Amino acid sequence: MLRIVLFLVLIALAAAGAAWVADQPGDLVLTAGAFRATTTLPRFVFLLGLFAAAVVLVWSLLTMTWRAPGRLRRRRHEKRHARGRHAITHGLLAIGHGDTALARRHADTARRLATNDPLALLLHAQSAQLEGNRDEAQRVFRAMAGREDTRLLGLRGLFIEAQRADDAVGAVMIAEEAIKLSPSSTWASHAVLGFRCARGDWSGALAILDSNLSAGLIDKQAYRRQRGVLLAARALELEKMDRDVARESVMEAIKLAPTLVPAAVLAAKFESEAHQVRRAMKLVEAAWLANPHPDLADAYAHVKLGDSARQRLQRVETLAAKIPADKAGHVEGQLAIARAAIDASEFARARKVLSPYVNDPTQRVALLMAEIERTEHGDGGRARAWTLRAVRARHDPAWTADGYVSDRWRPVSPVTGRLDAFQWQTPVASLPSGKGDMIESSAFEEAMLAAPPPKRVTAVPSESPAELLVRAPAAVAASQDNSPPEEAKEDAKEEPVVTPAEPVKPAPEIAESSPAAATPVFRTRADLGKPAPAPIPAVIPIVRAPDDPGIDDEGPSDEFTEQIGTPKAQAGGWRGFWSRWGG
Repeated sequence: MLRIVLFLVLIALAAAGAAWVADQPGDLVLTAGAFRATTTLPRFVFLLGLFAAAVVLVWSLLTMTWRAPGRLRRRRHEKRHARGRHAITHGLLAIGHGDTALARRHADTARRLATNDPLALLLHAQSAQLEGNRDEAQRVFRAMAGREDTRLLGLRGLFIEAQRADDAVGAVMIAEEAIKLSPSSTWASHAVLGFRCARGDWSGALAILDSNLSAGLIDKQAYRRQRGVLLAARALELEKMDRDVARESVMEAIKLAPTLVPAAVLAAKFESEAHQVRRAMKLVEAAWLANPHPDLADAYAHVKLGDSARQRLQRVETLAAKIPADKAGHVEGQLAIARAAIDASEFARARKVLSPYVNDPTQRVALLMAEIERTEHGDGGRARAWTLRAVRARHDPAWTADGYVSDRWRPVSPVTGRLDAFQWQTPVASLPSGKGDMIESSAFEEAMLAAPPPKRVTAVPSESPAELLVRAPAAVAASQDNSPPEEAKEDAKEEPVVTPAEPVKPAPEIAESSPAAATPVFRTRADLGKPAPAPIPAVIPIVRAPDDPGIDDEGPSDEFTEQIGTPKAQAGGWRGFWSRWGG
């Protein structure tokens, strides 16, 4: 609306000016030497306007002619740049869906058309990585690290290549250089923090953590938790070397992270040694309510030195009662009571506590039941049966981080290097996906746990050679039978004892059907001229006793336990760095 009003005002002013010029009387005379021109004022104004328009037109033509080469060069450059950007875009898309040939073709086009574009360098480096050409990728990343605008990106690429080559020293140097350039670099601070924790450089790790807080990478609450984790790790490492520093570190750690299980256990130990029993119990109780753990129950039981096993059992019962029966941590309290009851020889109490869990036991429940059977009654068979069930039972909670299961707590995940990654929980891969996946005890185990082992039945060695001749085929046929151990025991139990007073006749069906019955055991004089028959191979059936689980043909393997010994090949990524630094 304002533009319309302004346009109308300008038109009105122009019309008023034209009317004023037309109303002026008289003539306008222009004299130059002998030249004399006379015209009216309106005509002069009109001619002056035409002259001004002609001058502007000529100036525009001259300017356009003068600037034409520059415009052509700029237009060609913009077109070339647009083609380069098009190649970069489609090259990155090709890398996204894994087309190596197309990515390389677009990378070559982008490098030719957009040489100085940072994205062209990135496309070139990533296409080399996709092809597996690490030398070319490192060369491009070094070129990017030499430029001011792509220095951090080049360092990140060199860091990744060092990770893939398991060059821990080079990776640390690159990450530290990146931190000097940009303290707020998340990946660099994360990497340096993980490497320093792997080397046991807790002071350096704390310095990196303080730098992360100053750079705003973490909030105050996360900073307190992670600082408590690092202090607890330092205290655990220095517990046997420098107890004063360990005590100071763990006391600060328990203030920052009161629910951290390792810090609470170690702090309670130090307080117990200083005869601060009440304070030690409070530390354990605070961590127990947040995260019930067997180490906390054990520390609570031994918080007062010199107590008897029954006193420790009473103390553990008090700790377990703090978690209601409908809570998730209630089972840890019951297992702690069973453990303390076994130590106190209260086997009835231990059985009562474990009775709700024996139908679907976990590994710890089965092992506790095996210990009860072995300690209370000395029943080795039932103890071995429970041990066999423990091998097949569900997994108990363990220290787990990023799918890695450890037998002890660690401050940093060996998979990703993430701080405070380990949690006390059941490994995800061991959880059943449905009712059909739950492990049930076999009939053999049920028979072992339901009744004591059967008594052995031995036959009276009173058979004559003739009777042995009759019984030999049946014995061989029985030895070739692959019946389960319990059926073999039942057959041996029900078989009558053969005596000389009762001659035994061969069974016709056995003599006709058994191939071993056609071959006599003893040769007569009439058979001397005949070739000797092939000897009967000694068949020794491998039958396990009902109370012996035996040895598995395959070695025990568990994907959730740590590998013991040196691996065959150096693992890549964080696992390789962790093993090189002794983590």
